[in-house]
Amino acid sequence: MTRYRRDPSWRAPERADGRGAVVIAGSPLRLFRVSTGGAQVLALAETGEQPPTDTVTRMLDRFVEAGALHPVHEAGPYSPADVTVVVPAFGEIPPLHAGVRIIVVDDGSAPPLQLPPDSPPSVTLTRVEANAGPAAARNAGLDQVTTPLVAFLDTDVQVQDGWLDALLPHFADPRVVLVAPRVCSATGASGLSRYEATHSPLDLGAHPARVAAGTRVSYVPAAALVCRTDVLRAAGGFDADMRVGEDVDLVWRLTELGHRCRYEPESTVHHRPRPTWPALFRQRMGYGRSAAPLAQRHPGALAPVRMSGWSAGVWALVAARRPMWALALAAGTTAALVRKLRHVPPTESVRLATLGHLAAGRQLANAVTRVWWPLALVVAVFVPKSRALLIAAVAAPPGADALRSRSVAPLRDAPLRWADDMAYATGVWQGVLREREPGPLTPGFTTWPRRGDG
Repeated sequence: MTRYRRDPSWRAPERADGRGAVVIAGSPLRLFRVSTGGAQVLALAETGEQPPTDTVTRMLDRFVEAGALHPVHEAGPYSPADVTVVVPAFGEIPPLHAGVRIIVVDDGSAPPLQLPPDSPPSVTLTRVEANAGPAAARNAGLDQVTTPLVAFLDTDVQVQDGWLDALLPHFADPRVVLVAPRVCSATGASGLSRYEATHSPLDLGAHPARVAAGTRVSYVPAAALVCRTDVLRAAGGFDADMRVGEDVDLVWRLTELGHRCRYEPESTVHHRPRPTWPALFRQRMGYGRSAAPLAQRHPGALAPVRMSGWSAGVWALVAARRPMWALALAAGTTAALVRKLRHVPPTESVRLATLGHLAAGRQLANAVTRVWWPLALVVAVFVPKSRALLIAAVAAPPGADALRSRSVAPLRDAPLRWADDMAYATGVWQGVLREREPGPLTPGFTTWPRRGDG
């Protein structure tokens, strides 16, 4: 039996014509018109009692594909016995768990790694003579896998017994080829550990998601994930030319081939953070340097902001110190959306337009303090009137987070977050200049709201 969880974005106001409901949900947000019967099916789907007809299955599938519903499978065709765990290792052997096949790949360590004498018999060690990076090491392990599923774990990831239990049922859907758990930062007493606990780029949150470029969860880290062995081999495995970003590239290649990838936070593993601040900032710079190669492989997927042209116009007028014009344009686009969405209650259309413009502003503020900060700094030096806007862009995100969380932690962490973002952006610019690829700096524009079929 399969039941479905609603995405946190889910809203279902009554249709203005009284015939059913409108569902606004997913990532990016989509709008579905649902009949009265369809609304009843959606209610039943939360308990798994939906009628097992092809029409119902297709309708629910559209919601899943949009990221509006998330399937919960009671059981799947695989057990841990169908999984081989591949661990790329360099310089250290991680703790090894009994009960599952494990292939440790020594990625050219000097001296060569050796398994501890008390290692379970299900653990084998293979070696790549020359260090080629984690992607190549994972591929070397993949070549030796004989089970239908392969899991990848990094040496700095700690798992508990049963970590596969919430992941394997997703493979009941034959279109799902990759599932990843939540990767939380391991707890510690240091300031760095406390910072990583809430700002680690590996921790993608507490809500399940489909994984695809341009969505709420656009990637999952290869620190911990499970894949179908045959599909991964057919896709060519990890791109061994990439030492960083190879996991993002893999997910995007799989989704471009029409496969599904899922993020399932019901399973949680823990990642050991970098030991020092310089090491953390070097890590972030490495992530940034991977953006340009990824943009070359997946054009348009690395846009630092993605918004409608109307929202861009509103904020351009704000930047030009024309607040009344910006307000007029925002009001005009809101009125146009109310007329366009005649089946949506006007109050809901106003809410959507307002939140859309505010979200666009948040994206722009994040981009200014992240990948665009070198440009913003130059503008601030030569255009004094722009400095107030730059200060607002820097202060607004942590201020909004503090209000939303009712905590001073976002304000306390703000200087570290700015340093974190600057390290990432430095890597982005290094990659952009080296690869001559502007994709990670180029904004993207969309039409909104997207229509879905209910």
